[in-house]
Amino acid sequence: MSESQNAGFDPLSQSFAQDPYSHYAKLRAIPGLTYYPFFDIWLAARFEDVTRIITDPVMVRSMAHIATPDEIETQRRAGNWHDMPHHSRFVQFSLLDSDGAIHDRLRKQVFKLFTPVMVGNLRPEIEAHVSDLVDKLAEREEFDFIEDLAAQVPGHVIGRIIGVPDEDCPQLRIWSENIVQFFDIDRSDERKALAERNTTEFYHYLTDLKHEREKAPRDDLISLMIEAERRGDMNEDEFISTAMLILMAGHGSTIDVLGSGMHALLRFPDQMKRLREDRSLMKTAVQEMFRYESPLPFFHRYSTEDVEVAGQNYPARTKFGVLYGSANRDPKQFPDADTFDVGRTPNWHSAFGRGAHFCLGNHLARLDMDIVFTTLFDRFSTIELAEDDPVYKRGLSVRGPERLMVRMS
Repeated sequence: MSESQNAGFDPLSQSFAQDPYSHYAKLRAIPGLTYYPFFDIWLAARFEDVTRIITDPVMVRSMAHIATPDEIETQRRAGNWHDMPHHSRFVQFSLLDSDGAIHDRLRKQVFKLFTPVMVGNLRPEIEAHVSDLVDKLAEREEFDFIEDLAAQVPGHVIGRIIGVPDEDCPQLRIWSENIVQFFDIDRSDERKALAERNTTEFYHYLTDLKHEREKAPRDDLISLMIEAERRGDMNEDEFISTAMLILMAGHGSTIDVLGSGMHALLRFPDQMKRLREDRSLMKTAVQEMFRYESPLPFFHRYSTEDVEVAGQNYPARTKFGVLYGSANRDPKQFPDADTFDVGRTPNWHSAFGRGAHFCLGNHLARLDMDIVFTTLFDRFSTIELAEDDPVYKRGLSVRGPERLMVRMS
């Protein structure tokens, strides 16, 4: 065991943002897990250890299973999570951060809209939307792939599923990004106030939308959840929390992996050429984009019992950090792990998690990406980077370029 400072682990640094993988490699080379005092957490960097943690049923997301209310409040204050009334109600508690019967009950209410069949039915609508976006960009000499294209796709699609008007989607993205930013390791009072203010505004918006659907139901997720609440399968706070979570999850991570996926293709032109010439590789290429640059590279678990991980015993209530971004570049699991390979098979990556918390929206995210890259390859014979290496976002919990200027012809 070792401390992260000894490994030079500084996830807020720009050097980490530009290349976290050399830092991850150092962690993987250290026997056992690495203690990160900033979060009071044990970091798992190897694929074997990450998989061990996220598939063990004694590992949970919520402290409710292992601590008293007073202990939880102490932890919240220590992490600056306190005095956030709406954030506490609707963000700190969610489908993502619940376990057992509560998690199963909430997931069941929304799962059927995210099955492969239901998601596949959205293909024509997504293709038409992406085609319209690309039409508007075709005449421009260069554009920001992130802001002008990637950011315009997932929010629109998830908004349609939930029942949000198209014109409101840009505001939902702003709320989502300002709420999610507080989950990273920089939890200043300023960032805290921003998260709480945006959560409050988001809450009022969803409450108004719910009232509209109660009067005039539609074939959307809001109407579906209204029926679930009437049956007693979720309460009002769970309704708002679940709607908020799905909208937030449907924005940022897909935008990030679209951007990093395009950057990977530009960095490996032989793989872009290979994919252009053999479109049957699109599904494996999309999976490789998630492995190569996992958009959500860090999550946590708590142990409800004494456990052994990586040859070391840990007591109940230990907090573990699972570094998906590192696990997915582990050369013991993936041959030539730092090489981007659009035909990589098998590709049993962990970017979507495992077990009960396996990503609900994984089919939708992969469909969005399939359509975006297929449309671009159909429309443009040349795609080039229009600037030096792009700057990536700083932080431990996100991975994606801030912008990506490209030329297409």
